[in-house]
Amino acid sequence: MKKNMGTTDKIIRILLAIVFAALYFTGTVTGTWGIVLLVLAAIFLLTSLVSFCPLYLPFNISTSKKKQD
Repeated sequence: MKKNMGTTDKIIRILLAIVFAALYFTGTVTGTWGIVLLVLAAIFLLTSLVSFCPLYLPFNISTSKKKQD
């Protein structure tokens, strides 16, 4: 698993995860939509921690900086 996420991408995902979790746990968004947001928050947090997004693979996207040799 090659890293394909840059720092900015990870920060945005972590911030979105915090917002989604806050919306769920404060009761602003409930029911099915609340659960969907909570699952998305978990996915965003997990992908940020491992610096890999599987959805980037089919499109050959990488937001990480290339190392210069």
